[in-house]
Parts: sequence; C-alpha cells; structure tokens
Amino acid sequence: MEKIKFMSDQMQETDFFVLEQTKLNGVSYILVTDSEEDDAECLILKDTSAEDESEGIYEIVEDETELSAILKVFEELLEDIEIER
Repeated sequence: MEKIKFMSDQMQETDFFVLEQTKLNGVSYILVTDSEEDDAECLILKDTSAEDESEGIYEIVEDETELSAILKVFEELLEDIEIER
C-alpha cells in the first residue's frame, strides 16, 4: 500500500495510505485511509489542481451526490473491502 504525505492549509503534515485511485468524468479521485488496520477511517479526495501545477491539490469530497457516485466506483474496484458510510 502506497503511503503519501499531505500538507493542510495550516501547514500540518498528515500521512495517508492510498487504497485505490480512479478517474471519473475527467477528475482524479483517491481513496485513502489513515491506518493500515482493518477498521480504519477512510476519505475520498478529489484532485483540484490545474494541469500545469507540479504538485497535486486534493480536497475531501463533501458533496453527497458526488460522494455517492464515486463511492460506488470504489466499491466495485475493491470487491474485498467493505466501505461503510
């Protein structure tokens, strides 16, 4: 499992483990977790960076319609992992 570092707006660094990534309607999404344990919390992050930016800018998906759609995609990609809302 790939481990990546994120920097918040308040310059706080956080490590996440990438479970899966996908692209939907031209937008990149990643499903990340804060732990490699079985009952870990997970987030769906959306790449909002411009194509010419050297580093990605990710935001937590909070829109319920968008979240439901991308969650279905990740559930299909990760058949052996149960995602609870």
